[in-house]
Amino acid sequence: MKKTSAKKSTPKYRRILLKLSGEALGGEAGFGISPEALQDMAAQVAEVRELGVEVVIVVGGGNIFRGLQGSEKGIERATGDYMGMLATVINALALQDALEKQKVTTRVLSAISMTAICEPFIRRRAVRHLEKGRVVIFAAGTGNPYFSTDTAAALRANEINAEVVLKATKVDGIYDKDPKKHADAKRYETIRYSEALEKRLKVMDAAAFALCQDNKMPIVVFDFFKPHNLLRVVKGEAVGTVVSG
Repeated sequence: MKKTSAKKSTPKYRRILLKLSGEALGGEAGFGISPEALQDMAAQVAEVRELGVEVVIVVGGGNIFRGLQGSEKGIERATGDYMGMLATVINALALQDALEKQKVTTRVLSAISMTAICEPFIRRRAVRHLEKGRVVIFAAGTGNPYFSTDTAAALRANEINAEVVLKATKVDGIYDKDPKKHADAKRYETIRYSEALEKRLKVMDAAAFALCQDNKMPIVVFDFFKPHNLLRVVKGEAVGTVVSG
């Protein structure tokens, strides 16, 4: 990815939480870990760090194991969810490696203690890392079964006083219906929490969405796979859909 003149720009947001799905790390296949996808993600994050933006990342584990799918195949739900949390740790370590190859100092903080490979999640420690210019990756979700990584993203964003949750997807925002199935699907540039709930638009799961709504945390849903889109969002350009109060 070519670098842009990020240093000459002024960001709209100073502290962001980026929510990445596990499938995104799988690249085109959607499973396993794609070196090309990791490299592209790391390059986009490095581009934003050049602006001085503090970056926190929550990554899913669906490219390796998804607890809900495991329970459908006979695995006890809580056990399946813990297995999914461990998958997020694998993804977090892979992303940390890719970022540090981009010369971006990164720390992985896990909600499940595993001190040989990453730090335990402590809110004040996470904030201190950000203040020192490090990217922080939160792994293992909330540390509790029955909660998604979307919920972990909403929770951590509020805990570390992020200004926005950036939900990375493969589509360019929120539509009133599936744009892959309906040519007349309408994309929203902005939408209120209440309207998104009323129309049952799939922004995040219910618990995550409620956390953002209750704490007035804006959400930007955008296409992360278009070059430089993360930078454009952070600079305040009209990219994706903004959900707010």
